[in-house]
Amino acid sequence: MITAIFDLDGTIADTIKDLADAVNYGLRQLNCPEHSIENYKQLVGNGARKLCIRALPDDRKNDSDKLYEIFREYYGSHYLDSTTIYSGIKEVMERLSKKSVKIAVATNKPQDTARKLISHLLPDVEFVKVLGGCDSRPKKPDTAIIREILSEIPDKDNTVYMIGDSNVDIQTAKNSGLISIGCLWGFRSREELEAEGADHIAEKTSDIADIILGCAI
Repeated sequence: MITAIFDLDGTIADTIKDLADAVNYGLRQLNCPEHSIENYKQLVGNGARKLCIRALPDDRKNDSDKLYEIFREYYGSHYLDSTTIYSGIKEVMERLSKKSVKIAVATNKPQDTARKLISHLLPDVEFVKVLGGCDSRPKKPDTAIIREILSEIPDKDNTVYMIGDSNVDIQTAKNSGLISIGCLWGFRSREELEAEGADHIAEKTSDIADIILGCAI
């Protein structure tokens, strides 16, 4: 059996503008300087709370809880303003499903929003689990989210891939003993993914299925 676990932001969908707009909205309310979209590509990856901490100036870190609450309220109403699925991702998942590959999502995005996004973007894809950030589970690169997904697939011969665009995803794969696929269309660079030790690099979305199904032959 094969399982493919996908990150969400920067892997399945381009969410960066909506994330940036939500945090910048909060920063304006707190009279703090805003960031560019390019800067946000480096700030995201470890969950919304960490994003808010990173976005604040050094002398305003104590306002991170305030910023997080403003962000959550704004993003909850605007998370689909500009977000789009990456071209070819739906086809990759359909191709994998036809070969009986189990598909799941493991993201640090808040779980309620992650599930709404996936339901909207990929309504016809069957997922084993869609798990996101929550207070009861540590964020990636901790292995807890992976263990919870794999608990639904009690197959000792399960070969598992972690697919993502950042060092956090590669670290998660390493910590969990998974095979990692780094994606170049997301928010981070080839250099970051290779430096972290990604097992495979996908230059385009179709490469994901090629790698997984090719290795299964």
